[in-house]
Amino acid sequence: MARSTLPPALALALALLLAVCSLSPAGLAGAVRCNLQPVDNEVTYVTSQVPSGCVAQVPNATVEVHVLLLEFPRTPSLLNLTVQMSKQNGTPAREVLLVLGLDKRVYLQLQAPGIPLQLAYHPENVINEIPQGVNTIFLPASKGELLAWAGSKGAIASVAVLNNPKSILLRPDQAPRSPSSCNLQPNADMGRRLEWWPHTEGSVRSCRLEGVAGHKQAHILRVLPGSGSEDKPRTVTVEVKLSCTSGDPDAVLILQGPPYVSWLIDANHSMQIWATGKYSLKIFPDKSINDHNHVLPDTPQGLLGEAGRLNASMVASFVEVPLASVISLQASSCVPVLPALLPTGRPQTSPTPEQTTPPKESCNENLLMALLHPNCSDDTMTLELKKNLILTLRCDISSLTFLDPGCQAEDRGDQLVLHSTYSSCGMKVTDNVVTNEVVVGLLSSSSPQRKTVQCIHTKSISLQLGLYLSPQFLQASDAIELGQQGFVQVSMAPQSREVMLKLDSCQLDLRPEVDPVQLIQNQAAKGNCVSLLDPGPRGDLRFSFLLRGYMVPTPTAGTLSCTVAMRLETSSLEVRRPVSMHLNIVSPDMPGKTLVLPAVLGITFGAFLIGALLTAALWYIYSHTRPPSKREPVVAVAAPASSESSSTNHSIGSTQSTPCSTSSMA
Repeated sequence: MARSTLPPALALALALLLAVCSLSPAGLAGAVRCNLQPVDNEVTYVTSQVPSGCVAQVPNATVEVHVLLLEFPRTPSLLNLTVQMSKQNGTPAREVLLVLGLDKRVYLQLQAPGIPLQLAYHPENVINEIPQGVNTIFLPASKGELLAWAGSKGAIASVAVLNNPKSILLRPDQAPRSPSSCNLQPNADMGRRLEWWPHTEGSVRSCRLEGVAGHKQAHILRVLPGSGSEDKPRTVTVEVKLSCTSGDPDAVLILQGPPYVSWLIDANHSMQIWATGKYSLKIFPDKSINDHNHVLPDTPQGLLGEAGRLNASMVASFVEVPLASVISLQASSCVPVLPALLPTGRPQTSPTPEQTTPPKESCNENLLMALLHPNCSDDTMTLELKKNLILTLRCDISSLTFLDPGCQAEDRGDQLVLHSTYSSCGMKVTDNVVTNEVVVGLLSSSSPQRKTVQCIHTKSISLQLGLYLSPQFLQASDAIELGQQGFVQVSMAPQSREVMLKLDSCQLDLRPEVDPVQLIQNQAAKGNCVSLLDPGPRGDLRFSFLLRGYMVPTPTAGTLSCTVAMRLETSSLEVRRPVSMHLNIVSPDMPGKTLVLPAVLGITFGAFLIGALLTAALWYIYSHTRPPSKREPVVAVAAPASSESSSTNHSIGSTQSTPCSTSSMA
C-alpha cells in the first residue's frame, strides 16, 4: 500500500506547532545559561540530618552516653551547645555522659539546666569555663579511640558526626522506635534527638540569566531529600527577609523539595511563589495553597531555567540545603542588573540601583576574651595571644595590660605576650590562688574589656599519699600483703574550696622485677580489682585496689605513685602534680615478715578466744569429775548451819576471785 502524504495546509500547521513547542518552557529552560557565584547573602537553617550518625534506645542504662564528633575548617570556632531534657514527671533525670571529639580548638558555650551531666573532652581543644554542676572528664588526644572509650562507660544512645556546626541542641530523651544499638549510618536522620545549625558562609550563590530580558529577581531554595524520610510528611518553615531602600522588589520565590514536604512561608515582602507540593503563608497558616499541578525540576540547571520562564533576569540567591525544619534567608534585593540587549541591538538602560555595602563584620569580643587563658608556673603568670587569631576575629587591639597599666604586653613577632611574677603587676596572692585582671583596649570600643585570670599557687600546696588497710582510713601503713585490699587516700594541705582535685592516673611501680601495675588511667579505674571511692569528709580523693598474686610474682618493694589534676572551680584549665610513696609488698608465708596491724589484732583476739575456751573446758571437767566427799568440807567450814548459805556463797566467791580480790578478803 502506498504511503499517504499530508496536504500542504496540514503540513504547514504541523511545522508551526513544532516551532511553538520549541519555544515552550522546557526549551527555554534548556537554553538558559547562568554562572552561579558566591554572594554575601546569608542563609541559616536547622536540621536533624547529619553526614553520619545513629540513634539507639537504652531504657535500662544508668548512664546515657552521647558522642559528638565535630570537625571545623578553622580555629578557633564558636560553638553553642545546649542539652535539654523534657520533664520527667517526678522521675529523676538519668545521668548523661556527653563525649566531645574535636579536631580544633573551640570556644564552647554550654547550657544544661537541671541535667546531671558529665562532659568528656580533650582539655587543649575547649576554651571556656564549664558551668557549675557539670563534671568534666579529660580524654586522650586520639579521636580513633573515642567510640571504644565511650562504649566502656555505658550504653551509647547517639553518635553524630557534624561538619562546622554553629549551634547544637541535644535532647537525651528516649527514642521508642529506635534500635537497641547504635550503628553509624551515612546521611542519618537524628529525629528529635539532635538538631543543629551549621555555619553557612558561601552557601548562597547568584548569577545573571543570559538571554532573558525579564525584570524580576528569583530566589531559589532547593531542599535535598533525607535518608529514610520519604514516608514522613514534613513542614519546612521558610523565612525570607529582603532588604532594599529603593522600594519593594519584584521577586519570585521558587521552592523545590521532596514530595513529602509542605511549606510554611514567612516573608516581609510580597512576591510570586512557585513551589512543589502545598504551601501556606504564616499570616494564614490554616489555608493551604496548591493551585497548580506543576512539578518543578529537581536539578540546579532545571530550576535556573524555571526562573527564566517566570520572567526573572537575575537569580539573586540560589541555595541548596539538606532536609531542614526551619530555613532563614536574608538577602539584599538591590542587586545590580546587567543591561540586556533590545532587538535593535542597543543596550536597554535601567535606573542605577542604590548600592548597598555590607557592613564590616565587627570584632568578636567574647571569643577574643575567651582566648585569654594564663599559663602558670611556680611563681609566674603568662598569657599569649597569637596575631593570626586576632586577625581572624577582626579585632584591632590598642593595648593589652594587667591590672597595673604599667605591665604591658610584649610584641614578639607572631604573638603578644603578657608576663609577670606573682609579686608584681597587681597580683593578689592568697593561700592557694593568684588572681589578676587582664585589660584589653579595642579601637572599636570606647571602654576596655576586662577579664579576671587566676593561677593555682602550687608552691603553697602540699600533696600527701597514704595507704590504709581498712575502709575506715584510720591508720596509715607502708606495707601490704599479697591478696590484701589496700585503701589509698590523696589529700591536699592546706585545704581549699577553690581548688578541685581529680585522680588522673595511679600505678604501682615494681621495677626492675616486673612491669608497672596500672591502677587508674584517664581518671577511670583500670580493671576489676580497682574501685574509685567517694571523697573523704574533707574532700580527699580515695580509691581501693586488691593486690593479686599475679600482679606481683615475688614479694618486693615498690613505689605507689599518682598524678593529681588540680583546677580552679572557675576554670577548666588543669595543673598536674605527681605524688608518690614507698611501699613494701610482703608474702603471707614470708619468714620474718613484719606483721601489719590487722594481722596483729587478729592473732591477739584469736589467742584470747582460744585461751578463754580452754579455761572454760578445764573448769567444766574439773567441776564434774571431782568426788562429792571432797566438796563437803568447803561448804561446811566457816560457821553454824544458820549461816550455811552465806558460807557457801563465800566459798564460791573465793574460788572465782582474782588475786587482787582474794587478798582483800583475807
